[in-house]
Amino acid sequence: MAASDDSLHDTATDLRMATFRLARRLRSARAADSMSDAQLGVLADLRMNGRRTISALAERERVTAPSMTSTINGLEEQGYVVRTPDEDDRRRVQVDITDAGADLVVETIRRRDVLLADMLAELDFTEEELATLRAASALMRRVTDR
Repeated sequence: MAASDDSLHDTATDLRMATFRLARRLRSARAADSMSDAQLGVLADLRMNGRRTISALAERERVTAPSMTSTINGLEEQGYVVRTPDEDDRRRVQVDITDAGADLVVETIRRRDVLLADMLAELDFTEEELATLRAASALMRRVTDR
């Protein structure tokens, strides 16, 4: 049975408010204070998916190609990515993450996981409540992976 429009709206409001506040808290934990969330997002994408074109990165992050070029320029200046000519089409450029970029992503993830685990520990959740949170996170991934 499908959920009612009112139930969908109320759930959307609750999720938006909770995820916004959680994301804001987690964004404070990063390995490089000067790194923007957009830059971290690109590095995380490259670490997870490997070499990508600027167009593919722009599409994934839902920004324009010129905006992504600017982001890549900044990351390249800091030594977190390198550009290489595409092997099949010399007009295209591929972007790869460097070891320093991958290390930054790993450390940021570690810091954010520690912060969230500490936040959960402070609330003394039961195993059942933690299982509910894990199930909710799986449902949220279904929504965001569309």
